[in-house]
Amino acid sequence: MPSAPLSSLAASFQALKTDLYQKDFLLTWEHSTEQLEAVLTLAEIFKQLHRAGTSFRAFDAGLAISIFRDNSTRTRFSFASAASALGFTLSELDEQKSQVAHGETVRETANMISFLAEVIGIRDDMYLGAGNAYMREVGEALSDGAARGVRHRRPSLINLQCDVDHPTQTLADLAWLREHFGGLEQLRGKKIAMTWAYSPSYGKPLSVPQGVIGLMTRFGMEVRLAHPEGYGLIPEVMELAGRNAGAAGGRFQVMGSMEEAFEGADIVYPKSWAPFHVMQRRTELLKNGDREGLKELEKVCLANNARYRNWECDRRKMDLTAGKAALYMHCLPADITGVSCEAGEVSAEVFEQARIPTYHEASYKPFVISALMFLTRVKDPAARLGEILARRKPLG
Repeated sequence: MPSAPLSSLAASFQALKTDLYQKDFLLTWEHSTEQLEAVLTLAEIFKQLHRAGTSFRAFDAGLAISIFRDNSTRTRFSFASAASALGFTLSELDEQKSQVAHGETVRETANMISFLAEVIGIRDDMYLGAGNAYMREVGEALSDGAARGVRHRRPSLINLQCDVDHPTQTLADLAWLREHFGGLEQLRGKKIAMTWAYSPSYGKPLSVPQGVIGLMTRFGMEVRLAHPEGYGLIPEVMELAGRNAGAAGGRFQVMGSMEEAFEGADIVYPKSWAPFHVMQRRTELLKNGDREGLKELEKVCLANNARYRNWECDRRKMDLTAGKAALYMHCLPADITGVSCEAGEVSAEVFEQARIPTYHEASYKPFVISALMFLTRVKDPAARLGEILARRKPLG
């Protein structure tokens, strides 16, 4: 589906009210649907400008600091790309090369790294009950430093994935769905299957499926969550998804098979994650430095995963979807059977057919992050965007 003209997108953005200036963006459900639509619209504008070879630089100085406490490819480079495009200088905090490794407190680290910072992106998804809490602890330290005159202004925080949500990923997913189906209003009534899928690893975070059910239920979609018994998500997020669906006129269902979830689906999102109770136990073992306990937990969990090797997105299951042609989605990297592993989340045939669409899905992330940086750091975003569009300066 062709994107809307830039002039139409700019007019739509001008009409949307935003209230993100000097605020943090940690969970999608902490912000109104109008705010989210503004993020998506601005991301699309930035994407069109970049495609046309036009700069959307908005700042002359300032640090964009990233803190990755887990491995990352797409999100790490998306954050770096966004910072560069807007005019920020990127600085990555490597905790092993900082005084954090010597016991420096979160309060002190947050203040010391951010004297000239405008935005801080954090990825902390490995410890259930700790990642989002860590981000909020950093935020409290920044607020305290600003209130006491340590810095001239408080940087904004952007959640680059925590134990609860992965907002930049799911907003990129939503942006891709908006493009694919021709608008957010066209998503109403669409069936999306967010399903567990087999993986030969055990510690994948819960944040992607939780982010998907927490966000897509807000736009009138029929969201189907499917997983084997014992692979449930954080109960509070499940309850939130149900409330969201009720308020938006959609539907949220929990199913016990991939086939049932795929039946008549318009979109499928097969993705492995660790059971909620496993992540709880894993967090305890990690905090205690219990290596033997972690090895034993991994052994037990991999054996349990192996019971569900048939939870694979293959051609037979895809043929159950609407018109046998549902949109396949994944946050990447996918565990591809016969390619990246012996048996995994998706067959090589299905993934190869969907490979380019998943790249388009991923391509929205740098523009979503750019939009979040812009909206949290610009007091009058509509006016600043007008200046950018008026000058139309070429890249390079």
